[in-house]
Amino acid sequence: MRSSAFLLPIALASCVPAARAPRRAPVPPRRAGPQSAVPPSSPYQRPVVDEQARRACLARLSADGARFQPLPDRFYTDQCWALAAVRLDNIGMPVTNLGQMTCELADSLTRWTRDATQKAAVAWLDAPVIRIESFGTYSCRPINNVPGARLSEHGHANAVDISGFVLANGRRITVLADWNGPDPYARNFLRAVHDAGCRRFNVVLGPDANALHRNHFHFDMGPGRACR
Repeated sequence: MRSSAFLLPIALASCVPAARAPRRAPVPPRRAGPQSAVPPSSPYQRPVVDEQARRACLARLSADGARFQPLPDRFYTDQCWALAAVRLDNIGMPVTNLGQMTCELADSLTRWTRDATQKAAVAWLDAPVIRIESFGTYSCRPINNVPGARLSEHGHANAVDISGFVLANGRRITVLADWNGPDPYARNFLRAVHDAGCRRFNVVLGPDANALHRNHFHFDMGPGRACR
């Protein structure tokens, strides 16, 4: 009898169902955020021009004595464009092969020509510059034309390549022939205008940067700083 009385509570306990864990409230679905105008797969978004900055730059360029024509904003591809651009007609001397360029680049080029190039030419070569030779400005291509490299500032009309200078006495000085040429005065002139460029442009690359710049100075107003 004792054993039966002892087993009865255990048997009754086994009949009581175990307590269930409380059910978690369902998580409401997450609302979709506002959709971007540019698909996520696109790495580029079209920039918007700051109109106040555009007007201020055009005023500076005019005050610096440049003659120019403002150009309409143009998008050539989803990566390449020319915004707040101008065409330089006269900056005190002709510059060959100039195409559209940003106003900021044009203003820096005008000041570099007026304040640095002429002074260096008279100081080192005893003659003023009457023409500057360039390889151009806008070009939709990667840096150094290397496939897969990031876009060059030329693709935003924000760079110019300077290759040579013609003096009033008829002499022609080129980066290719005279950077390391036999005439120390020509070498000093080229280094003076290169170094002056570093004070006016954001990025300056010359023959000491790499072999791809052995024949020109690359000047641009892109992000970052470099003087080589």
